[in-house]
Amino acid sequence: MAKSNNILVKDTKIRTLRENGVDYICITDIARQKNSEDPNGVIANWMRK
Repeated sequence: MAKSNNILVKDTKIRTLRENGVDYICITDIARQKNSEDPNGVIANWMRK
């Protein structure tokens, strides 16, 4: 069963998840820090080669 948690970074809540001993963070929450109106654009830039 996955365990959900939150961390606070620069006054922004970032969701985290631990499943089968592997930690995950929500990159959408991180991208919202950079651009709260369009975090998808920030993520697209991260994913671009």
